[in-house]
Amino acid sequence: MEEQAKENQGFRGHTPQLRTNRRKGEVYIDRGDRKDTKTENRTSRTEPRKKKHTMDSHGGHYLNKEAVLSPLGAARMCQMLFGCTILALVSHSAGYSATYGTFCMFVWGFCFAVTLVVFTLDITRLHACMPISWDNFTVAFAMLATLMYITASVVYPVYFLQTECPDESCEIQIYQIAVTVCSSVCCFPYGVEVFLTRAKPGAVVGYMATVSGLLKVIQGFVACIIFGALANDMEYNNYIATQYCVVVYSLCFSLTVIVVIVTVSGRSSALRFPFDRFVVVYTFFAVILYLSTTLIWPIFSFDRKYGITDRPEDCPRGECPWDSKLVVAVFTCVNLILYFVDLIYSQRIRFVSRSAV
Repeated sequence: MEEQAKENQGFRGHTPQLRTNRRKGEVYIDRGDRKDTKTENRTSRTEPRKKKHTMDSHGGHYLNKEAVLSPLGAARMCQMLFGCTILALVSHSAGYSATYGTFCMFVWGFCFAVTLVVFTLDITRLHACMPISWDNFTVAFAMLATLMYITASVVYPVYFLQTECPDESCEIQIYQIAVTVCSSVCCFPYGVEVFLTRAKPGAVVGYMATVSGLLKVIQGFVACIIFGALANDMEYNNYIATQYCVVVYSLCFSLTVIVVIVTVSGRSSALRFPFDRFVVVYTFFAVILYLSTTLIWPIFSFDRKYGITDRPEDCPRGECPWDSKLVVAVFTCVNLILYFVDLIYSQRIRFVSRSAV
């Protein structure tokens, strides 16, 4: 019985050994099955029933010291430290305005708030009460926060960092430089968290910790950049072909978000169809659709018959439709590459249930 109990605890404490034959370089994903009914029935006959708890018992240690003393805990504390510093600097004197400033402020505030909640739930072990897949949620958020911080670290200095001092003291410029530096440095703690929680070959992990799962987050983020560029360029309504491209972007983005939500919620095993097959088939069609948009969008945006080849000289920075079309074209190619890599890597992962462990 002790050996069986240790075996059932493998998903919580350490990487279990699969009974199936492993292949080199493969990553095994937990389907989300909660119980092995045969083991449960056999155990219930020999052991008295125990009182159910909503939280796991850890021998009276209700606080998780590993949330502070581990490398992952150190990374999260650095995230909160830099996030709090950035918010203080911007609010005090660095300043922000307009759409781009609001976006940067939202990124810093959102990431700081969610990181604080994650750190609190981890150290108090209250995440066991959350009706979600905690590991999938934390690694997905860390990947998203990394991308958001990188974007804010580029946008803020471009639109707010002044090359010349507005007055003799240069106080505002110093604060803006400090915000830019702190925002850039804060990208690394979030990247470290992704690195520490990523899937290792042969391990049984959540889907979001794999390369395919992380790529889903990046694909969704790139699609958001495309939508942001389209908001500054309404000329895509002039042609059915460019409208088709927008439909492709919207469809692929919606399905990607659905995959992430289902995975993070831990409900993939409750679906009436094989979730792993659905993800692979969807990724394949996404590659085909993005390949078509990669060919169509540049033709109807930059060809002389339909659009403008060169950038107009009188086009204002930040509001130029030609710039928006170029951004859409570039990031369409980026997402095509991401979906193709996702499709290739998906052949190296295997979905397994807990009973196979």
